[in-house]
Amino acid sequence: MNEHLEIGKIGEDLACRIIAGKKYLVIERNFRTPFGEIDIIAGYRQELVFFEVKTLINKSVYQLTPEDNLTVSKLRKLRKTCLWFANKHPEHFMDKTGWRIDLLALSLQDDICRYKHYKNIG
Repeated sequence: MNEHLEIGKIGEDLACRIIAGKKYLVIERNFRTPFGEIDIIAGYRQELVFFEVKTLINKSVYQLTPEDNLTVSKLRKLRKTCLWFANKHPEHFMDKTGWRIDLLALSLQDDICRYKHYKNIG
């Protein structure tokens, strides 16, 4: 596994723990279609929440943030994938009022994980 995929897996594992601590119920991880992927699908109260997880290890001197890695193109693909999921899986909406896309941005440095949760990004 290359370093980029390994960091992504670590970030998604941490993200699942973070959102479970906030009372989200993880339904599915790494949902793939031919045109995109959803990192985490979770239920929260009366909503279905699609999480995009961006993880960055702060080793570089550049002041990039995980949020910098969410491009307009990626968000467009994510919206399309979420809509596809919503249309193909109505069973996940029986008790839900709608859905949204959230970004969970994680910064890892040494043994410390800092994160920001952005709700309804798209």
